[in-house]
Amino acid sequence: MAKAKKTFVCQQCGGTLPRWQGQCDDCGGWNTLVEEAAPTVFAAKHDLQKGGRALVLTRLDSEVALPDRTATGIAEFDRALGGGMVAGSVTLIGGDPGIGKSTLLLQTAAMMARAGHSVAYISGEEAADQVRLRARRLGLGDAPVSLASATSVRDILTTVGQGADVPDLLVIDSIQTMHSDLIDSAPGTVSQVRASAQELIRFAKECNTALVLVGHVTKDGSIAGPRVLEHMVDTVLSFEGERSHQYRILRALKNRFGGTDEIGVFAMAEQGLEQVPNPSALFLTDRAENVTGATVFPALEGTRPVLVEIQALTVRLQSGATPRRAVVGWDSGRLAMLLAVLEARCGLSFANCEVYLNVAGGYKIADPAADLAVAAALVSALAERPVPSGAVYFGEVALSGEIRPVSLAPLRLREARKLGFEEAGVPANLSTEEDGLRLSRYTTLAQYVDRVLGRG
Repeated sequence: MAKAKKTFVCQQCGGTLPRWQGQCDDCGGWNTLVEEAAPTVFAAKHDLQKGGRALVLTRLDSEVALPDRTATGIAEFDRALGGGMVAGSVTLIGGDPGIGKSTLLLQTAAMMARAGHSVAYISGEEAADQVRLRARRLGLGDAPVSLASATSVRDILTTVGQGADVPDLLVIDSIQTMHSDLIDSAPGTVSQVRASAQELIRFAKECNTALVLVGHVTKDGSIAGPRVLEHMVDTVLSFEGERSHQYRILRALKNRFGGTDEIGVFAMAEQGLEQVPNPSALFLTDRAENVTGATVFPALEGTRPVLVEIQALTVRLQSGATPRRAVVGWDSGRLAMLLAVLEARCGLSFANCEVYLNVAGGYKIADPAADLAVAAALVSALAERPVPSGAVYFGEVALSGEIRPVSLAPLRLREARKLGFEEAGVPANLSTEEDGLRLSRYTTLAQYVDRVLGRG
């Protein structure tokens, strides 16, 4: 009998190697290779055009009904999902340890159970009594949620798949703790995660059950396990936030039943996660009119505008010292580019200044429309001239110094006017108007700097 071959699989990227080594050749991770049994491959030649089951082909223009959505009872969660849970869908939610994934899903399970839906919550990390005690602390102890602590996929599917007891919602916390007896490897390995997820997804599709999987994350914030796991599911949600801040953001990274980049905003309180219907009030601080280096930027998350405060500080150094650039909540490379544009196109010098940039509230911005707001904060800090407290700024700055228009400007202006702002600094070729809001149009960044400094 032939000896079973062994292979070494990377636990970060899923790459395989014939022998163990310290570093994975594919992703560069150290000490990530684990020995696993190689799958059996049959090389027999067959004519695949015979012996199969004929498929029923349909036309692309055939009528199809939109999927019915079930409200979870948490509006911010429904918003991130695209309107609610879809029967038979599979959702993967990841986030840092202790960020509140289990709390959010326990609240969701309790709300749906109270609304009359059958819900099963399977925990592979905690005992059933631990989950029950947390539910009591959150005021959810009376919710009719079916609870169990298990890690065997076979036991779970045998329990929840019995006749008419198939749940409408099945929560697995977490997929890295599950194991299938069809795979000879430890729980959490690439093959176990892939096989366990495949069996659970097959059950959800066949029984029309909404399945939610909790996923661990690596130190760089990506979901642990094979990347194919994100391709297998219908929706991928990322639960983000800092432990030192109160807010949490549920961000949709992939959604086959709705749009991506939608967010739900929550705040951690004593009774669990509370919804934040107006995120702008969370990220805007009480601003004094005589403070320099502070501007307001209308960011956009999906279709939701969020007003955030950008703070800048410049400190002049003695000659010979190396200036420091520190950024929190924005891209440091984009700050370096913007400083270069201010020096080359606008005649401002930051060579002898330390520059500190911060987005208030721990918010993280990836929108290029923040260029003008950041530039306004930097110019205000350098010139020690406050920016009007009733103004917002947005626009993308090119390397030529030109200020270019950005997407969904009407939503940004409407949110600014709703929160009481009176003026907006915008690109000159922006055709949108907003009643009650005065627009200051700028063609280039040098034009804005000249106006602030009174040059020309």
